[in-house]
Amino acid sequence: MTNCSDDDDEQNDDSSGQPRMKPKRTSKGGKHVCFPPDEQLVSGFAEHGNAEKLADSRLTFTEVSLAYQDSCSRHQVQPRERILQQLQGVHVGGSLECLDLKGERLDHRSCEALEAVLKSLHFDFINLQAAQLEENGASSLLDMILYYESTTHLDISDNSSMGTSSWRALAHLIKQSVCLYRLDVCNVALVDYPVQALSKALRTSRLTVLHLQHVQLSGMPLYTLVGALKTNRALRELHLANNLLNSYQDALHLRDLLRFNSTLQTLELSNNAVADAGLEELCDGLRWQKGGLKVLLLRNNQITVKGMDHLAKTLPVLKVLQVLDLGENLLGNEGIQIIREPLMVNSSVLQLGLAQASITCEGAVALAEFLAESRQIQRLDLRHNEVKVGGLMALSLALKINRSLCSLDVDHIPQQEQTEKNREQLYGVQQ
Repeated sequence: MTNCSDDDDEQNDDSSGQPRMKPKRTSKGGKHVCFPPDEQLVSGFAEHGNAEKLADSRLTFTEVSLAYQDSCSRHQVQPRERILQQLQGVHVGGSLECLDLKGERLDHRSCEALEAVLKSLHFDFINLQAAQLEENGASSLLDMILYYESTTHLDISDNSSMGTSSWRALAHLIKQSVCLYRLDVCNVALVDYPVQALSKALRTSRLTVLHLQHVQLSGMPLYTLVGALKTNRALRELHLANNLLNSYQDALHLRDLLRFNSTLQTLELSNNAVADAGLEELCDGLRWQKGGLKVLLLRNNQITVKGMDHLAKTLPVLKVLQVLDLGENLLGNEGIQIIREPLMVNSSVLQLGLAQASITCEGAVALAEFLAESRQIQRLDLRHNEVKVGGLMALSLALKINRSLCSLDVDHIPQQEQTEKNREQLYGVQQ
């Protein structure tokens, strides 16, 4: 496989299945012109790498397996038994659910040998997580995936040895692929050139789902990424959990993302340090959302009761946000009291996550009052809180009035805390 990350012209395989080669360049020192024999003159054109795949659609599994084994022989590597097993029973020319190479050590020659498989099959998911990809092998493999449009979902997480050419190839794939819709790049250092290459490609990519968990995005890398996503009109889900995002510069960048991007529908920020000051910035950005963000996940972000003051001012004006997860934050009963009435006024939130939010029976009573008034809430998560029989009784009474709630998630109450009367009153509360 020849690297095609640069914008050089490419040439397809010939019908004999020989490797594709770039045309030789003439010497800069002379002006010699040499025409090929008549039988080698160009008499047509190739529209796309998928044309080869369609031509191979009549191949059998045995032929693909033999082609892969022959490719391994030519590249002097052993065929992977794991790959051969996954190919069994495949209808060639169709779509296979997954090519799982997680944890395999794929050196350059092993990657080159995979072309025999990638040229004949399309995979819903190619998993290259922790495949120990090296620079040359990774860039070659990514070029193949682009050329043959081999997958719609690619995971290259946990590959820390990818060099500059690999990231260039990945950026080219992101920018040019008409098939790839989801990319997972997690547990790597997304700084300097990698984040610059990725961000530049995202300006015009067709990706709709991007997972960037645990990639050291805090600071300048996040600024670079947000700069590209401000004008992106394709991405629908952005997952940024576990990046140590702070309440200062990072929160300001996220505010700008919400202010200028109107197509992003899911933003996951779980397990960061947005805190109360950062939540204020996010709330400011949410006010600009007129038809975009529907899911905001803020689980475990060091948010306290002070942050609920900012949320209380924003909830009444939200028009599109449907899912809000504030679980694993120290909201307490006071925080619930602060947002109780704004939640009643809000007309968009359908799912509210408050698991492990330091809520007791007092907070549950406040939520019961909200449930009694709400006409749109569909799910409320109160697991891992100290809500005992008294709070559950209040919630049970609210359910007799509420007509929209489909799921109320609470913890099981130990038998010793219940009486026969309480069990009867609590009937109907989902546990």
